[in-house]
Amino acid sequence: MDFLRPASWEEALAAKAEHPTAVPIAGGTDVMVEINFDHRRPEYLLDLNRIGELYEWEVGERDVRLGAAVPYTRIMDHLRAELPGLALASHTVGSPQIRNRGSVGGNLGAASPAGDAHPALLAAGADVEAVSVRGTRLIPVEEFYTGVKRNALEPDELIRAVRIRKADGPQAFSKVGTRNAMVIAVCAFGLALHPGTRTVRTGIGSAAPTPVRARAAEDFLQAALAEGGFWDSGRIITPSVARQFAELAAGACNPIDDVRGSAEYRRHAVAVMARRTLGWTWDAYRGNERSASCA
Repeated sequence: MDFLRPASWEEALAAKAEHPTAVPIAGGTDVMVEINFDHRRPEYLLDLNRIGELYEWEVGERDVRLGAAVPYTRIMDHLRAELPGLALASHTVGSPQIRNRGSVGGNLGAASPAGDAHPALLAAGADVEAVSVRGTRLIPVEEFYTGVKRNALEPDELIRAVRIRKADGPQAFSKVGTRNAMVIAVCAFGLALHPGTRTVRTGIGSAAPTPVRARAAEDFLQAALAEGGFWDSGRIITPSVARQFAELAAGACNPIDDVRGSAEYRRHAVAVMARRTLGWTWDAYRGNERSASCA
């Protein structure tokens, strides 16, 4: 195994172009596990640790441009207001040591259905910045996942950053695991309310071959909130609406039976998480609206 250690982004792109099979490594929280268990033996490792721009972020008017190697701890400490759903998901990633090294870019590169960042990215709305010597392209995150541990990157491309929409309303994240910490998700659910456009977005992890949005559930809830005047009135969402939203969210799943949980359990858990996250986010929205009306 050869070890490539570029000193700049341009050198990294050139190395990836010359060695398309090279596996990028920054935090190493996924790659090194596979290597240590002999599940993967790449011909080249492409070390990106010396490329400082991958560890930087920029808060813009509409979105946050998050460098591919920004660790979860930085998201939790510095971007909780702009990216609340992702900050919540970051709290559930592994141990403090893993959160200090692991990153959203690494999660995307691994493209595991159980990656904790995926539901939050889908719910918030994000684009993956894929770069090669040929240029840059933006890939909507829902189009990035192409199969189990497969993504839309071309062989010569690297992830430079993720552009994530800044929160304009409450967001929530929920995860079911076999224990309380340092656990791979049995399933996970993210929800974001976007009052500015009066839309909702969801993200489901570990309940299908790829992370997915529950589009039928989103469409139903958007229509129910609009037709019932909920956005303007701030009324409590009726149990029937919450129940239908949960059932449609579970219907978006295509899970398997494995050692962590059965397909039936995953569907049930996603329904429960959908109902609960809807309650949490709507309570937060109602509280914000009341505070604004009293100010």
